[in-house]
Amino acid sequence: MSVFDEAVRALREWQHDDQPFQLHPGDLGWYRRFGAKSAEDAVRVWRADGEIVAVGLLDGADLLRFTIAPERRQDAELAARLADDVCTPERGVLPSGTVYVESPRGTRFQELMFARGWQSDVPWTPLRLDLGAQLLDPDVSIDVIGHDQADVHAGVIRASFEKSTFTEERWHAMAVGSPYAEARSLVALERGVAVAAIVVWSAGPGRPGLIEPMGVHRDHRGKGFGTAITIAGAAALRELGSSSAIVCTPSSNAGAVATYRAAGFTALPEVHDQRRDQYC
Repeated sequence: MSVFDEAVRALREWQHDDQPFQLHPGDLGWYRRFGAKSAEDAVRVWRADGEIVAVGLLDGADLLRFTIAPERRQDAELAARLADDVCTPERGVLPSGTVYVESPRGTRFQELMFARGWQSDVPWTPLRLDLGAQLLDPDVSIDVIGHDQADVHAGVIRASFEKSTFTEERWHAMAVGSPYAEARSLVALERGVAVAAIVVWSAGPGRPGLIEPMGVHRDHRGKGFGTAITIAGAAALRELGSSSAIVCTPSSNAGAVATYRAAGFTALPEVHDQRRDQYC
């Protein structure tokens, strides 16, 4: 089994509704769009007694998205080991210069990073929807996308984000990765035209599922299609057995926060990445 697939398996086991927002197997699944080698190279794992106790995803050159096994989050020895690795550019986890770490709030690791001079960065808003409750009606036609319609889904995502590089080829690369076995790609249609798209990722029955990404085509905004595709995505996660749907968006993106609220999501307390401008 590859390190990437080992990390996905560990992350699935660590997802629980009573845990703070954290790295999800769907995050690795979405990164898989860059191909198997790039995904493998971006994953970092830490082990103790042969078991994975922490997983990181180097999401770009300067951001480590990171989580720790729930039972080890107050382990001072592990926190020191992780902080040493993250803070030392020579160890190859993060480069020198300004860098960022996303990790669950309330861990010994996060406390230690603050003590070493890391600072809070801009706020993000996590949102959650209990899938045991009644869902709203999307009130729009929804297609589940397979390999033969990858270009449609990729085209909407690309038209939803200014700097998106998502293509049909990258959709296929994503869809052959192990996380996609428990994922769905959907598009919303208006008079046969694809106007919004979403990918949802299950972590297994009874565990929270992730939305990553959701977008509305730039030519079709302001008509409720973001809310509609989000509701459809939540319904797909419920069919996959997920207990809840979760998503995290920059707090500055008021439109996205409003869209998720309109779909029935509840905003949770804001979270912050940690930033280092100088060496620890």
